Amino acid sequence: MMFTYALTTLVSALLLFEVQPIISKFILPWFGGSPAVWTTCMVFFQTLLFAGYAYAHFSEKYLRPRWQAALHLTLLAVAVCMLPIAPDESWKLTADSAPTWSILCLLAASVGLPYFVLSATGPLVQAWFCRSCGRSPYRLYALSNVGSLVGLLGYPFFVEPRFALAQQTWYWASGFAAFAALCGLGALCASWARHPELEETVDMPHAAGLAPTARLRAAWLLLPALASMMLLATTNHVCQDVAVMPFLWVAPLSLYLLSFIICFDHSRWYHRQGFAAAALVSLGLVTCLDQLITGGAGIAFTFTQELMLHFAALFCLCMVCHGELVRLRPHPRYLTSFYLMISAGGALGGLFVSLLAPRLFSTYVEWRLGLVVGCLLAVYVLFDSKPESYFRKHFVGIAAGLLLAFVGIKGVGRMQAAVDHEVYTSARNFYGVISVVERNADNPERHVFNFYSGRIVHGLQFVDPDKRHEPTAYFGRETGVGRTLAALRNRREARVGVVGLGVGTLAAYAEPGQYFRFYELNDDVLRFADEYFSYLDDCRGQHDVVLGDGRLSLEREAPQNFDLLILDAFSGDAVPTHLLTQEAFAIYRRHLNEGAKVAVNISNRYLDLAPVVAGLADCYGYTLARVKSPADPALGQFPADWIVLTPRRQGRVFEVRTAADESLECPPRAILWTDDHSNLFEILK
Repeated sequence: MMFTYALTTLVSALLLFEVQPIISKFILPWFGGSPAVWTTCMVFFQTLLFAGYAYAHFSEKYLRPRWQAALHLTLLAVAVCMLPIAPDESWKLTADSAPTWSILCLLAASVGLPYFVLSATGPLVQAWFCRSCGRSPYRLYALSNVGSLVGLLGYPFFVEPRFALAQQTWYWASGFAAFAALCGLGALCASWARHPELEETVDMPHAAGLAPTARLRAAWLLLPALASMMLLATTNHVCQDVAVMPFLWVAPLSLYLLSFIICFDHSRWYHRQGFAAAALVSLGLVTCLDQLITGGAGIAFTFTQELMLHFAALFCLCMVCHGELVRLRPHPRYLTSFYLMISAGGALGGLFVSLLAPRLFSTYVEWRLGLVVGCLLAVYVLFDSKPESYFRKHFVGIAAGLLLAFVGIKGVGRMQAAVDHEVYTSARNFYGVISVVERNADNPERHVFNFYSGRIVHGLQFVDPDKRHEPTAYFGRETGVGRTLAALRNRREARVGVVGLGVGTLAAYAEPGQYFRFYELNDDVLRFADEYFSYLDDCRGQHDVVLGDGRLSLEREAPQNFDLLILDAFSGDAVPTHLLTQEAFAIYRRHLNEGAKVAVNISNRYLDLAPVVAGLADCYGYTLARVKSPADPALGQFPADWIVLTPRRQGRVFEVRTAADESLECPPRAILWTDDHSNLFEILK
């Protein structure tokens, strides 16, 4: 029985966390490739985990063992009948559908019951183990987290590189069928087992079995809520500026689980003062880094350095939260209620980040809020570990006062910055955070409006009437896209498709009689482009803006007969991988005229996308030229990196060459991405 329970716990945990990246990556292209796809999936899984723990708690409390076994065997059989878990394409996002609600309904229909059964397994099997063997079950919880960690880390490093998504869903279904057999055997064993007396060991706090107080239950709820909130907030933060990829989902979640494993294995692994001090230092460093970057201090970190700092802070905070949670764990008599409160806290933190915060805040305030609360918790734990003293009694109040003063000073500074730079507005929705800032209002020559996506400037426009019509940012006349559009200047009926609106800068190239069709996922971007920028209003040709994911919109539309298709869709500095796959280019080609070109903006701080575009060029028979252009502050132009693709039968991309062009080059290698496989490790700078 012990072996059966241990193996069931391990397999269920592995499947429980393996399915999360599988189904999230499966539906990512259907919902615009936003980081919120993952956080919404996490909210669903955390909420269903709470439902599974509630089912385990109440069935253990109110049902006789044989009735409980019969009910669970029925659920297992029905869940097996729902396999495989691959969702139908009818769930794809449409322009008038709410993405969060659509994702939740999709997950409920495809993976809801199997995940519910898996989520109930941990507390149920531990209760069966305790009832059948008369021993403390807490190490089974650590074992379940080991299985979870293996499942998570196995996905980006073993499963994703080797198997297509359809294969992954079938292999997972086979594993679930094996789990159902194991779990059914365990349920039968528990229903017929004798019930020995529970051994009282040093690993069992509150051995007298006293009922937990309301204050203790509140700690069981709030500590995991803080850890869960920081897990999702950190994931959102790093995905906004890098890429929405499984590794950046899995790595923080793995650290979160690792803290559970360490803390629940044995109390000796959690040193209160050590981890509290480490959390305070790492959270403080992250806070300072954020203030320096947002304050425009010119601080530059590599991709790896930023990730290491953010993930270290997350791990240390999770160790404090979960270490304190283990210190407060109850007698096994209250096992299922303890796990129920933990899962409720996890769901509460997830719901706050994914559903409530986007409606309350116009930026990622919850991440900074988590940093502050984490620092206060670390300070409390650090001083709570010392002998009785004045500082222990009053430090939390003193720290709170200093914190309020600091926030007040920063608030005044931010308000002054808003006056100086006239921060007009910011907006946040499912697709991220955008904002508009006015710069140099007192200098007519340099007076501009900047458009930010996350921390990255995605467009700007001069206020001066002599400069307002000039294309700026990554779209200047000497860039790859500028030269390519210049070649279309004399074609009065040219049709141009643009995936990614930004502020509408490319409309400055439209000539009378030409048609520009923009595809924009985020309706707030269109609102800002209309309210604060005039490129669309000043467009001399015809133009339309289609709201919705560019790839999905093109997939549904009749052929548009474009002479040029421009791909320039980014969130922050993150790469929309689903727009650069073999399947995506098959959709684009249906909308291109004979000899039409494709221009791809590959400007990026962290990733070199040239090999990916080269792979697509090889696959579909294009000749490519890479055009790098330098910055020109006087014209509001940034360093830009474009690749222009021309069908090979049309010869070289002669239109983008100049007499003394030294910036044209071809990438040295080619990597072909598909919807099933896209590995960003291969293209890290």
